[in-house]
Amino acid sequence: MKQTEMLAMILAGGRGSRLHDLTNKVAKPAVAYGGKYRIVDFPLSNCANSGVDVVGVLTQYESVLLNSYVAKGGLWGLDTKDSGVFVLTPREKADTGLEVFRGTADAISQNIDFIDSYDPEYLLVLSGDHIYKMNYDKMLDCHKEKGAAATIAVMPVPMEEASRFGIMITDEDDNIIDFEEKPANPRSTLASMGIYIFSWPRLRELLVKDMDDPDSEHDFGKNIIPTLLNSGDKLVAFKFEGYWKDVGTIDSLWEANMDLLDENCELNLDDPTWKIYTEDAGGLLGLPAYIGPDADIDRAYITQGCHVNGKVKNSVIFTGATVGQGAQIIDSVLMPGANVGDGAVVTRTLVADNIKIAAGAVVGSADSKEILLQATDV
Repeated sequence: MKQTEMLAMILAGGRGSRLHDLTNKVAKPAVAYGGKYRIVDFPLSNCANSGVDVVGVLTQYESVLLNSYVAKGGLWGLDTKDSGVFVLTPREKADTGLEVFRGTADAISQNIDFIDSYDPEYLLVLSGDHIYKMNYDKMLDCHKEKGAAATIAVMPVPMEEASRFGIMITDEDDNIIDFEEKPANPRSTLASMGIYIFSWPRLRELLVKDMDDPDSEHDFGKNIIPTLLNSGDKLVAFKFEGYWKDVGTIDSLWEANMDLLDENCELNLDDPTWKIYTEDAGGLLGLPAYIGPDADIDRAYITQGCHVNGKVKNSVIFTGATVGQGAQIIDSVLMPGANVGDGAVVTRTLVADNIKIAAGAVVGSADSKEILLQATDV
């Protein structure tokens, strides 16, 4: 098999429990975002645009929809002779008996044989549930120039939020000299984005040892990164400038959709030089949106295949959603197939896929933020 300079592995097996019922039956990376996309479209499109041709997607929780979706490598142009998207699920092995991924590092460890089959010099490890655009090739250039064993993408966060992240302490040359996992009293605001490039031979050595360590949590942040630091390996911070969001909660998912309404949003989904590719589910993306004669639209993001006959203000309307006659959608997100009946009022609410809101119903209020997961009657 042809040697690959850098192979990507996307960690897409998390439960996403903070998204509540949105992820009861669907893995978080498969959740809809931005009118027509799924969250996993972003790391996959970044790989395609960065020239990373071989991508393994590691799935676990409620993975049926996600597995069938990412297996369509052609969506991202990753279906040529020397490229591909490969779905990698936990599997029992004769020598371990393991049937689940015990942590982020273990997910990679259980697929060493897959990685070895491509004999990469470098391994790119990504999260499947972040929204951003990044050229991984530039990060690889930094990794090579610095002669690093590991390069970690970082970005500054407000000090009051730093305790939610893995925090990097660096010197003047961006070398990482210390790492704190969700510290109570952060010494820095440089947060790990969960994007790593490793020199594969060194990482492979550590993963083999970690698999058999009964005291390890088999996690990159808690085990692998500290081990590299303590061993004197060179770790480098790659400072990212641009839009990045971990949509791990209902609030953050709602906010990420609302961000698209800002004309100065750094996440430009209309950029022809860095396209975000997605599936045309049901052929709806080939249909125009219908805006009725009585519609009133003010600062909205309306996707193909929608029917709007009411008022839409400061809201994001996903593929195939319907807004009835006289209905009002204010500061809200209607996910794919949502149907709002005539005269209904929806305020500061995220309405889940295919939910029907009855005519005249009132959902949400100006001083709250809600998620609607089941049909509402008057």
